[in-house]
Amino acid sequence: MKLSTLCYLEDQGKTLMLLRNKKKNDVHEGKWVGLGGKMESGESPDECVIREVKEESGLLIQNPVLKGIMTFPAFKDDEDWFVFLFSASKFDGELQSCNEGELKWIENNKIKDLNLWEGDKLFLNWLKSPSFFSAKLIYENKKLIDWQVNFH
Repeated sequence: MKLSTLCYLEDQGKTLMLLRNKKKNDVHEGKWVGLGGKMESGESPDECVIREVKEESGLLIQNPVLKGIMTFPAFKDDEDWFVFLFSASKFDGELQSCNEGELKWIENNKIKDLNLWEGDKLFLNWLKSPSFFSAKLIYENKKLIDWQVNFH
């Protein structure tokens, strides 16, 4: 199982999104996603999300809030992914270019107009809930075929 983090950074009614268009053989190619990535050995989810956002954007997030956990069975190369989902609204630094794609601040009411994974449209709504959530999203051939969520 791959452990990873994902963060949606919000500022003044906009969210920082990443259009994945620079890496070869990228399962996310052409999709808009939040920032994040795989956890390194010995790293906590909080340490990982802070490091990944800094590496991808140049921004140092403060006090990321863990909003939920998600499993994606057999998402890529028949490997299960376990994702810690964060939000953040406090950060320092200057936005820099990303080697994985194009970073852009998108107005919150226009995010769902982007080319998103089907499941992202679901959990972007769940991020707004005051409750912590646990979810499973099942994809087959890059199509969402089933999902479940529990709020705690």
